[in-house]
Amino acid sequence: MAPTVPLPVLALVALVALVAPGLGGAPGCHRPAHLWCSSPEIAAACQVGSRCPELPHPAAAPVQLSLYYESLCPACRQFLVLELFPTWLLLPAEMLNVTLVPYGNAQERNVSGKWDFQCQHGPEECLGNMIEACLMNEAKNFSTYFPVIFCLESGSSVTKNLEACLQIYAPELDRDRVTACVQGDTGLALMHQNAQLTEALDPPHQYVPWIVINGKHTDELQAQAEASLLGLVCQLYQGEKPEACGGSKAPKTPSGCRR
Repeated sequence: MAPTVPLPVLALVALVALVAPGLGGAPGCHRPAHLWCSSPEIAAACQVGSRCPELPHPAAAPVQLSLYYESLCPACRQFLVLELFPTWLLLPAEMLNVTLVPYGNAQERNVSGKWDFQCQHGPEECLGNMIEACLMNEAKNFSTYFPVIFCLESGSSVTKNLEACLQIYAPELDRDRVTACVQGDTGLALMHQNAQLTEALDPPHQYVPWIVINGKHTDELQAQAEASLLGLVCQLYQGEKPEACGGSKAPKTPSGCRR
């Protein structure tokens, strides 16, 4: 009976045969064949990177998504609840980085040295915007405050369900501290900051939700994000795709709240 050849030896022989006639044929390769897959640098020098499936690859940059919205806009709520939150849940943390800016089509003015805000859907919306801004400021961690904001936006009242949403999703957060922020100067300062971020958009926003992907807003990106955010993120991400990227269909969201 012929002796059995170990699989690693067969793999090495196959690798050498595939690369080129002669060992170390690549100009920058000065290592024996059995070390060609020992590091990304050596694999690149020996031009065998694609032949080294176990080689660690540098992590791809996450897709950056910024959502400019207002708390009571129906289209904003539907995008956040039906597209953004499920996509965030389905994808690995390193794949999607989300920034939320609650302000939207509001207007601010300085009255005797104090900021005053008027919101498209009235004072209740201004309160909702400020609650969510204060939640972000208090929690700091996106994975802590985003489920609470999802709870508020998907519930019967954005402004009256804070205590219940905190109990369910972030019981470690102090409701009194969030309330103090909303009622004090910190909340006004946070809303002024969101006003500045919104007004600095280029191109200027014409409606909300206004979606910025990797620092850009176009009609095409907006339409793709609203039709299937999961599909768009999977398409743009340059790293290894997770199973969730196998297919994505989602309900179409309604038209935005124009100024």
